[in-house]
Amino acid sequence: MLKCLRVDHRLLHGQVAFSWTSALNADCILIANDQVVNDDLRKTTMKMAKPNGVKLVMKSIEDSIQAFNSGVTDKYRLFIVVESIQDAYDLVKGTNIKKINLGGTKATSETRNISKAVNVTEKETELLKELIQSGVDVEIQMVPEDVVIKADKVL
Repeated sequence: MLKCLRVDHRLLHGQVAFSWTSALNADCILIANDQVVNDDLRKTTMKMAKPNGVKLVMKSIEDSIQAFNSGVTDKYRLFIVVESIQDAYDLVKGTNIKKINLGGTKATSETRNISKAVNVTEKETELLKELIQSGVDVEIQMVPEDVVIKADKVL
């Protein structure tokens, strides 16, 4: 059962590994990212950040969609973490996921800040608006204790 699909450019780090995994009572973290699966150093870093007693799986976006749709993940309290809004968009479009948690995206010269840790480009803004219009619940929440901000209110 999917507990959360989170966008966090840092992927697996202390906040995700401990605060979110604990708050969600997740027993499996799926890192869905095309670059990580081909980067041994990043994979090793993710494995080191994994909480004890929690399964960690790292798959490409396409393989993550296939695994989710096949039902193989149904036996887990699944926490999916992606690096970008584009990755979340692709996952949602390829599955029946109807909720996204925006936790952190990098600030660049092409982004604008819409919350404490979420920065979006024009393209990402359009992707999020499309998802919201199609019935996907998009929320901004950096840590579980933060008040949830509905993305449509700040886009």
